[in-house]
Amino acid sequence: MTRRFQGLHQADQSAASDIPYGLFLVRMHRAQYRWHAQKPYYCLSFAVLEPLQFAGKTVTGRLYCTPKALWKLTWFLRDFGYDTELLGRDEVDEKNLVGLRGVVKISHKVLHGTSLLNLDGFAPASQWEELSTVSSANVRNPEVAR
Repeated sequence: MTRRFQGLHQADQSAASDIPYGLFLVRMHRAQYRWHAQKPYYCLSFAVLEPLQFAGKTVTGRLYCTPKALWKLTWFLRDFGYDTELLGRDEVDEKNLVGLRGVVKISHKVLHGTSLLNLDGFAPASQWEELSTVSSANVRNPEVAR
């Protein structure tokens, strides 16, 4: 049996290629804990708010929950304004993550032919104006970024 799906060939293009490297103001759309024997992680899905040319796009990445990687998870939770009481009790409630806003720095990496999106850094949403100005200046003048 053959089935036809309008737009199937367009869906083959990686979502990661739609979003370039850089800083984005985002809102947490979904968070799911994924258990893995060696590397448990949270699969995080963000809705891009700014820059406006990427508004509405979705960015999905992983934050690992291994003892060596907890510093990055804590950085994300703190900068996105996660409940400090829950954080103090070492608890992450996926429902409390949805709707949180902040700045995320992303990059891409190809590993064994698979394009991966890296979550390289985080900042509070209140710093977006300052960071976006510096980021856009670095794009226009690459020598500044060195």
